[in-house]
Amino acid sequence: MGAGRGMSASKPLTRLGLRPTHSLPQGERKGSVCVQQQSPPSSLVREGARRADEGGRSVKSIDDLVSAGLVKAGSEPALDAVAEKYAIGITPSVLELIDPAHPYDPIARQFVPSAAELVTTPEERADPIGDLSHSPVDGIVHRYPDRVLLKAVHVCPVYCRFCFRREMVGPQGLGTLTARQLDMALGYVAAHPEIWEVILTGGDPLVLSPRRLAAIMERLATIEHVRIVRFHTRVPVVEPERINAEMVAALRASGKTTYLAVHANHPREFSAAAKAGLARLADGGIVLISQSVLLAGVNDDVETLAALMRAFVENRVKPYYLHHPDLAPGTSHFRVGIAEGQALVAALRGRISGLCQPTYVLDIPGGHGKADIGASAVAGSDGCFTVRDWQGNSHAYPPPP
Repeated sequence: MGAGRGMSASKPLTRLGLRPTHSLPQGERKGSVCVQQQSPPSSLVREGARRADEGGRSVKSIDDLVSAGLVKAGSEPALDAVAEKYAIGITPSVLELIDPAHPYDPIARQFVPSAAELVTTPEERADPIGDLSHSPVDGIVHRYPDRVLLKAVHVCPVYCRFCFRREMVGPQGLGTLTARQLDMALGYVAAHPEIWEVILTGGDPLVLSPRRLAAIMERLATIEHVRIVRFHTRVPVVEPERINAEMVAALRASGKTTYLAVHANHPREFSAAAKAGLARLADGGIVLISQSVLLAGVNDDVETLAALMRAFVENRVKPYYLHHPDLAPGTSHFRVGIAEGQALVAALRGRISGLCQPTYVLDIPGGHGKADIGASAVAGSDGCFTVRDWQGNSHAYPPPP
């Protein structure tokens, strides 16, 4: 994310080219994250932070940003206020992708903080997709009958400026589960035979060492009714050197099929190192799917989206979800309108192979789950859209600011 934006979120369509203590009230949770039982309670966070900063060259402060030429000297006061609220992290691999001379660089826009993050709109919320309202025990989110989220860690190698869990992640984010809390989380999974899939998320679970990941997989392997384990990660793109043979082996477990959802938002994120890491995962038997966020000034034009989806497919990653941006605090400058997103997705249909088509989804605010809004969201006269959740209930969604 740069100092400005590449395109206005309100540009005409003709220019398109055609996530507590679960008993606390929402937003008050100071909850925890899952660690391996044999570890001291704080070891996983320490390891995650160390791994995320490995190499000592990551940008993680405003002074670092100034030194790297990514923000102008004199902008520190406003950006210091942003840094007090939200974590900063840019890996060396991402730094190599940023063009500091480009005022609207789409890679910088995703990771470099902006004073625009200090603007909070009335509809934004600390827990925009309602994770906390579906957390029966610490470390678990059980929103849908057959799958749960297992939040393994709340640190990341990079911190996206549009993150929907930005209130929960980073060095000052949620802590780790104690050994007892981890047992309760896995005990919950074991006690619910309807749970077919466990999704490791956070944070980014791949900041953990292969040994830690293998230990989690070994414990999941003992739960017979869990058949699928999925990881949500940016590591193959932002820290591809971590994807080695030991890491790939750690992601597999006897009797389980492993899926890995790779998060990337712009075709330039597919560096030679990222492509090599993805190849190691695919060659190692890991099924790869994609997730991207539709972001103003990053990928809100049909040519960029088409190139992104083709890049996924060329690297054996099946396009899965294109997320409408969530109502996270301080992210209104990233949001596009649903009508604009629908027009972009429709434009993809006629331009690129069916292999490259993602599903355009909205996480309905308040914890109501995902809705496919590619064509089904209906606009009202007030500018709001009506979307229907998986249980058939209708919800109003606000227009972009």
